[in-house]
Amino acid sequence: MSVPQVKRKIMDPKILIFMLSVCCSSVFNVGAQSYHGKWKLLKRSIGVSAMHMAYLPNEKIVTFDRSEFGPSNITLPQGKCIKEDSKSSDCYAHSVEFDPATRAVRPLTILSDTWCSSGAFSIDGTLVQSGGYRLGEKVVRYFKPCMDCDWEEDQNGLLSPRWYASNQVLPDGKIIVVGGRYQFTYEFIPKLSGSDRILYKLPFLKETRYSALVPNNLYPFLHLSTDGNLFVFANDRGILLDYINNKVIRSYPVMPGGVSRNYPSTGSSVLLPLKLFSTTDSDNNTSTPDAEVLICGGTAPDSNEKANVGVFVPASKSCGRLIITAASPEWEMEEMPINRVMGDMIMLPTGDVLFINGAAKGTAGWGVARDPVLNPVLYRPDSRNRNESTRFEVLAPSLIPRLYHSTAHLLSDGRVLVGGSNPNINYNFSALYPTELSLEAFYPPYFTKTKPRPSIVAVNPGLKIGYKQKISLEFTLEGSVILSDLFVTMVAPSFTTHSIAMNQRLLVLAFNNEVRKTSSGNYLVEGYAPETAALAPPGYYQLFLVHEAIPSKGKWIQIKQF
Repeated sequence: MSVPQVKRKIMDPKILIFMLSVCCSSVFNVGAQSYHGKWKLLKRSIGVSAMHMAYLPNEKIVTFDRSEFGPSNITLPQGKCIKEDSKSSDCYAHSVEFDPATRAVRPLTILSDTWCSSGAFSIDGTLVQSGGYRLGEKVVRYFKPCMDCDWEEDQNGLLSPRWYASNQVLPDGKIIVVGGRYQFTYEFIPKLSGSDRILYKLPFLKETRYSALVPNNLYPFLHLSTDGNLFVFANDRGILLDYINNKVIRSYPVMPGGVSRNYPSTGSSVLLPLKLFSTTDSDNNTSTPDAEVLICGGTAPDSNEKANVGVFVPASKSCGRLIITAASPEWEMEEMPINRVMGDMIMLPTGDVLFINGAAKGTAGWGVARDPVLNPVLYRPDSRNRNESTRFEVLAPSLIPRLYHSTAHLLSDGRVLVGGSNPNINYNFSALYPTELSLEAFYPPYFTKTKPRPSIVAVNPGLKIGYKQKISLEFTLEGSVILSDLFVTMVAPSFTTHSIAMNQRLLVLAFNNEVRKTSSGNYLVEGYAPETAALAPPGYYQLFLVHEAIPSKGKWIQIKQF
């Protein structure tokens, strides 16, 4: 049994782009300019709107919406229904598994409400997903990367209700859960020891709240620093938290500009690439790199209040970079070419950052945004020139607005999967911005280059590696290798929702300045795995080899203490 899919007439792209250029001139200009990158529609409907998204080591996407706001557009298999109470039952799926290779969709069963929840991955690649709304607010859910697996739920997995909280994997493999609506605390999951069963106070979360109704500090940005402490950013400022001893060890300057960066004034954040370099000692140690955070977008603190009465304030163009490990850190500010709120920031295998999705006016929330931003923007953090045209590049536009409750995720082949968008309380296909059930792929500019793409043939000693271990990559490449344009990256899989990619992390590995030919005619480079779990928490990563700014397809590896 399945629900008939909603059919929509697709407008001629040229007409649509013209209409959008008229109504949304602040977003992008259409004309003689030629944009890099391209889009491809992968699936017209997966049955649910992709509010939350994760990419598992088996290369399947798990995505889900919320479960207590009416029917989705796909039913549970074989007439299965979930009994809600003595009078009603729910026969609709609110989560699906999507295979990017075959575009197959498999309905999944979630028993509790996942609305505005959070997540991260365990060492073995299991998606650990926490919190939500009402009866789901204390639930911890598990999804294993195996064939025919489904959700498993621990109804009492959390000590405190977690709605709009954030998660981060720690060096010991545990997951910290920070904040949530009216929750000024943090805790650890899963509950394996006595310290995991303690609720830790974090007054910083209350201090940064704009108001009870418009917090502007929900879904705080979390980044694990290279010293093992946790950077926490809420509203317009950040701290460095020693979460073990429940102590704030550093407070950072307020980010300039008078802009709020967290929900509902939603901006986005990434930890810029951690570049590991070999030292000359006999223990194969690598130098500890600086940790630098990039935060972009957001809007004025009162933007949500104004949007609720029909006044849509332009989103911010500002970005700020902060070296959180510096002796005297100061914000380095710059501007994006496009105003953006609710944008996703995705680390590409090359170390560049992709800004995608969002709106140019308004905030996050039900129907309170206008002017969809259809153009992604590429940000090159290594460009020394802060000039907008050098660090930023506006890319080819999508034809589908992606506003509140949209998501994006890097795939191992280098594409970026984009889905979701539902600024409506229920599924509504006739609203100003309809509920969106489709999935698209964005192809970054490296797909359109004429240079050859490298291909990883083998990783030695294998796909399971230990810290500081010597590793080698055997790869193929048409033509000659330019050593100065060759590097290796590893990317942690993230959990994405509400413009935040939890646990997103990219490392540039320390490799020897030499390339050799193998007996089979392939190329070989050698280097070392990250030295500590503070640099790379244990778990699965995608390994890429990049040559002349073109990445190979990723290989999944697992790093842990053996």
